[in-house]
Amino acid sequence: MLEKLQQIEQTYDELTAKLADPDVLANPGLFRDTSRALAELNPVVELYQRYKKTRDELDQTAELLGELDRGDDMYEMAAEEKGLLEETLASIEETMKEELAPKDPNEQRNAVLEIRAGTGGDEASLFAAELFRMYSRYADDHGWKVDILDLSESGIRGIKEVSAIVEGRGAFATLRYEAGVHRVQRVPETEASGRIHTSAVTVAVLPEAEDIEIEIEPSDLRVDTYCASGPGGQGVNTTYSAVRLTHQPTGLVVTCQDERSQIKNKAKAMRVLKSRLLEIEEAKASAEMGEERRRMVGSGDRSEKIRTYNFPQNRVTDHRVGLSVHKLPSILEGDLEPLIVPLQQHFEAERLRQTGDGDPV
Repeated sequence: MLEKLQQIEQTYDELTAKLADPDVLANPGLFRDTSRALAELNPVVELYQRYKKTRDELDQTAELLGELDRGDDMYEMAAEEKGLLEETLASIEETMKEELAPKDPNEQRNAVLEIRAGTGGDEASLFAAELFRMYSRYADDHGWKVDILDLSESGIRGIKEVSAIVEGRGAFATLRYEAGVHRVQRVPETEASGRIHTSAVTVAVLPEAEDIEIEIEPSDLRVDTYCASGPGGQGVNTTYSAVRLTHQPTGLVVTCQDERSQIKNKAKAMRVLKSRLLEIEEAKASAEMGEERRRMVGSGDRSEKIRTYNFPQNRVTDHRVGLSVHKLPSILEGDLEPLIVPLQQHFEAERLRQTGDGDPV
């Protein structure tokens, strides 16, 4: 592992020097890529520098301890210091192993968030609206921007389906484990007898594709324009601002009507279409043949749940890690850390176990 760290440090120094090159400064794309590469290496380099400093301090303390007699006043202090440094070094080594483990290249990307009401009728659409509000508040707390692409509302303040881009560094890495079927158990507003109903909402989370990764031939794309629906004044229903993109080779369809401008709606729809095409390409590369989305959201049936929101018991349970949190109102207000952090830790441990990245320093 030390050899790998030395190579990373050398690469970091080379990239730092490259960033000052006038040719790089004059090329926005190259400057962006170099800056991004530096940002990705920076945490590992800082850890390695801490490791070397702590290692030197430990060696010096061990050398001092060897020169002292057990009866010396400084012996006990030096022995205690040595123990603390050994603990610190072990912690740094463990963190470095995690940082060096193979990572998903999509982790730092924006996320395409898609929420759809599943089984449960009106109650499912109401809960879909609550989940979208929950993720929007969580994004706000992290300084991320939520840009709605397409929204289909129901007549009872609910959402049939919504697509949005969550813009912010690491948005996909943070939200990726939210994908799946979310089940809600509560007494609906329309239920007169007080009977608890169970409904389901599907959530899909995709990494946003970059322009350089997915190229779409104009001949493969059918563009339809139509009048947008919903609130927004006279312009909504009289101008052809809404856009529907159909990628004819795959049959993928993306719509966007959030903006008044047809050009802006087309640009937004292209972002989602490219992300979906990227997902298909990655699924092919990993021999999964497009099953990722179906595994992600299932059929929308209540039995395919990853998480249950039980209102009578004030409980949210994530079934993948067997975790229950009794603070449902704050969760729905966007306080998702009690759920997201354990999920990240669980899947990170699984990844480390599968890759077997535990080489000694």
